[in-house]
Amino acid sequence: MPLSDSDYRRLLELRTGLRRFLKWSGDRARASGLTPTQHQLLLAIRGHPESQDPTVSDLAEQLQLRHHSTVELIDRAERDGLVTRETDPTDARVVRLHLTSEGNTKLATLSEQHVDELNRLAPRMRELWAGLE
Repeated sequence: MPLSDSDYRRLLELRTGLRRFLKWSGDRARASGLTPTQHQLLLAIRGHPESQDPTVSDLAEQLQLRHHSTVELIDRAERDGLVTRETDPTDARVVRLHLTSEGNTKLATLSEQHVDELNRLAPRMRELWAGLE
């Protein structure tokens, strides 16, 4: 079935809303002294769904980055006091990432702001999403 003019308008509004949210998010990260990618790294570590802390490979997958780019990002975050690396106690070949107290504090502040903003945007985004179903 061909798309209608209103379908195209909804798609545009949805994509524009997502881009505005990402810009807003990046601005909040920079205001807190982080790059948007560092913010995403901290969130990927804290929000990792497994019982063990994430590995570099886990983070590369979450961030959709190449392994070496993820390592560089972790190196900078470690220098900035946001994360630490620890060798896995059961497999010395595996390195797991943890947030420092500073990393946790920055992420908690940003996450509260993000949840508030998402709650503000939710009604309109639900409307747009429902129009696409």
